[in-house]
Amino acid sequence: MKTNSIGPALAIATCLALGGCSGTMGSLVEAAQPDATAGQQNLKKLPRKKGERVAVTIYEFRSDLPAVSARSATDMFKTALVQSGQFRVVERSRLNEGVVREKQLQQGGFASGGAAQTQLRGAQYVFEGTLSEANQGELQRSGGVGVAGMQMGGGSSKDSIAVDVRIVDAGSGDIVDAVTVRKSIKADEAGISGVGNLLGTVLAQRGKSSPYTPDLQAQQRRSEGVDAALRAAIDEAVLQIARRFEP
Repeated sequence: MKTNSIGPALAIATCLALGGCSGTMGSLVEAAQPDATAGQQNLKKLPRKKGERVAVTIYEFRSDLPAVSARSATDMFKTALVQSGQFRVVERSRLNEGVVREKQLQQGGFASGGAAQTQLRGAQYVFEGTLSEANQGELQRSGGVGVAGMQMGGGSSKDSIAVDVRIVDAGSGDIVDAVTVRKSIKADEAGISGVGNLLGTVLAQRGKSSPYTPDLQAQQRRSEGVDAALRAAIDEAVLQIARRFEP
């Protein structure tokens, strides 16, 4: 009694297409966690500083990278400073959008309150941030295998981004310290095609043919976002800065 090879061959090809691709990409898939990145968790674990905290600020990150917004990087940095609980963070980059506008409204009698007569808090240290590096294609790997007309392949790549932060004494203008952090941006992809060719070959070996030979193609790609890598680098930079301010 002859066994039909089409069913098993199709099952094998389907498993290779779906299971193989998902297995290749599985290392990058993580469960969603609100506000729970490793960097943010480390910042929140720092002991809350008691007493008067050092007043710090940042005006704006500098970035020549088209994929990264300097304004977004500045906001991420301020958020990380606040989350660390080590500093008194004073606003400077968006004064005209909030604080100054409110002072003007109160000064003109359009709003109640005494904010118009209150001076802004001065910063003791000013942070200067720069997105200094983004190596594209720092590491690239690819490979594939073919079986009777069916092709399976995959690859991975790694880029990197670096953040430089200088700590400037607002009184003297001296650069008292500097921190550099680099983070990788990883991407993986996998695909399969030509399953119909494999099934056709199996049929031909059995002396059979079919005009309805099924085919299957699958491709999957997952990459870490530039923003995620930037936030991770900024969180790490703030963590290092906070530790250097420890008495």
